[in-house]
Amino acid sequence: MKGQRPRGGFISKGWRAVREAGTVQLCMTVLLVLAALFIARFSWTLPGETEEPTPLTNAAELALYDMRAYLAADIVEQDDRIVLVVYDDQALINLEQRSPLPRDALAEALGNLDTMGAKAIGIDILFDQPQAEDAELIETLRAMETPVAVGYANVATNAADIVYEQQVFLDEFMAALEGSNARPASIRLDEQFGATRKWPDIVAGLPPLLGRAMLQDAGGPAERFAGYEGGIEYRRALRAGPEGQETGPDRTQGELQEPLFQSLSIELFLDLDPTVAEFVAQEIEGKYVLIGGDIVDYDRVETPFTSWTGFEPAGLSVHGEIIAQMLDGQRLTPIPPILLWAMALLVVASAVLTALLEWPARRLVPLLLVLAVLFIGIPFWLHMRNVDTYGLPAVGWIVGWIVAYTAVTAAARSAGAAQRSFAQGALGKYIPRDIAQAIIEQPELLSLGGEKREIYVLFSDLEGFTKMSHAIEPEMVARLLNRYLEMLSKVVLDHGGVIDKFVGDAVVAFWGAPIARPDDGTRAAQAGYAIWQAGEDFRREVAAMDPELPPIGKTRVGLHFGEAVIGNFGGDTRIQYTALGDSMNTAARLEAANKPLQSSVMASREFIARSDLDWWRAMGRVVLRGRARPVDIFEPAPDFPRADRQKLAEAADCAVDDQGRATALVDQVAAGHPDDPALHNYANRIRNLNEEGAYVLG
Repeated sequence: MKGQRPRGGFISKGWRAVREAGTVQLCMTVLLVLAALFIARFSWTLPGETEEPTPLTNAAELALYDMRAYLAADIVEQDDRIVLVVYDDQALINLEQRSPLPRDALAEALGNLDTMGAKAIGIDILFDQPQAEDAELIETLRAMETPVAVGYANVATNAADIVYEQQVFLDEFMAALEGSNARPASIRLDEQFGATRKWPDIVAGLPPLLGRAMLQDAGGPAERFAGYEGGIEYRRALRAGPEGQETGPDRTQGELQEPLFQSLSIELFLDLDPTVAEFVAQEIEGKYVLIGGDIVDYDRVETPFTSWTGFEPAGLSVHGEIIAQMLDGQRLTPIPPILLWAMALLVVASAVLTALLEWPARRLVPLLLVLAVLFIGIPFWLHMRNVDTYGLPAVGWIVGWIVAYTAVTAAARSAGAAQRSFAQGALGKYIPRDIAQAIIEQPELLSLGGEKREIYVLFSDLEGFTKMSHAIEPEMVARLLNRYLEMLSKVVLDHGGVIDKFVGDAVVAFWGAPIARPDDGTRAAQAGYAIWQAGEDFRREVAAMDPELPPIGKTRVGLHFGEAVIGNFGGDTRIQYTALGDSMNTAARLEAANKPLQSSVMASREFIARSDLDWWRAMGRVVLRGRARPVDIFEPAPDFPRADRQKLAEAADCAVDDQGRATALVDQVAAGHPDDPALHNYANRIRNLNEEGAYVLG
């Protein structure tokens, strides 16, 4: 079908440009696209078993993940399934003991807790150094009816927290508990990249994680989390504590409010009064109890929330979150590596295709906004859908897309540079370079049709050239005409105008289309004066060339501003970009009026009002030949005295109401310029005005 875009046309131009790039450019483009694919897949960690952080992008990925974790976190009331029994700085002071907690005190607390019906007890304490009360603690643990998970670590996985001698003692301590309801449980947390964001990986030979062991012994839903090493599903407290944790939407910071987990001091379970025991037991019965320290600047961990709240909870609270996640069944769905590769490929492919489109900004910007929303929004959407986005390269997608897009775009531009330079040079013989560039980038500007625009029109003519052409050889006529048109064309193009046509020795040009600029009026005015100057240079050049040639007349210029229909007119075989309308005719009549007015350049009031120049002198009002409406005319006179310019303006203003005063003012100015034929012509015209204060030409 005629005019129909061929299939694949959206990217065919860009693809051709890329294929025509040089070998070196193509190789660089391929390498950069592969680098973009690498970034889009490995922006968290570099490939390999060491999981080294990817430079530059890893920190951004962590920050974006923390944002997702915080904003997507469930806001919940205090969790009544888990109780923290803690010893803090004040408790140690009261017990007259520095950390660690005295083991006889722990034994007493465990004995009391054993009678209160807890589902399971977890101890986040390492017994890696001997104390005098070890025998008492071991005896208590062996006698426990409540399942107890006792903190364990080894040098292989916790080298920063334990040394070989400590592990030897810890292993001996655990061996003493064999055959009882107390068993070892790993208290190791994953602090990769400085914060605890996910469950620790499962290491062969290491006891199960503290929370896992507790739920297994209590018959809780631990099976669903077998082998789980994904993200921790942190929650936000609806009402937060006074330690700096966040507050819910209906609370203000600083209020004394309950934390996510109920926290009881271990002192409450020492020297327990029987009358109080019953009430304490109500807080313990049927719950998971975690025992550990809550000491300032010790055993504190960063979480995804720390960058938002500034709060670092005790490691004990993180174990509580892991238990709550298992109780809630919130096993986050992992994203398979093959899918991560597929998404990386899709991102890079979208960048390559977008670069090949070579769309204008008005179409490209909305597409880029949609892609940006997708790249940022998809990870948030997945996170809120309980998908584990730890390791999802959200930042890598954006960076990879930018790298691939830039690489392909650079290749396309490099390949088309020579072609554009040639095309721009060819078009530049008729239109300004910036407009030529716009047509190269938007070929649809050459389609048939037109639109109404306001333009600045210039019409010039060489006086006496037609008569002279009959007196000399045709070859000389062609030579002179080409030189003359070359000089005038350069003036038009240098001032940003569009050459509409040559009509013999006449030049028609305009400003304001197809691209309008704020200073088009000034450019057109300066061009009109410069064309007259170029005509004078041409006269001197011809006279010097051959004194026997007939004298060349002066170049006359008409300038007008008005509406015209601008566009390409013609047919499928030949078209011309031109302007049609009354404004073109007015400019032509202004040019022709220069002869009876004895002037060289004449402009209408509509034109000079938009030129932003102060060199105009008012030359009265005339009725152009073949027209009914009078036109206020002005002549450029850069060196004309300001006082005389003001007198001429005053004369033009009062010509209708006080013709005598107007005549006197013009006579006064003309007397001061005896060699100015246009002024003396004005002095004669002003004595013969019609009732509208205009002189009728012709």
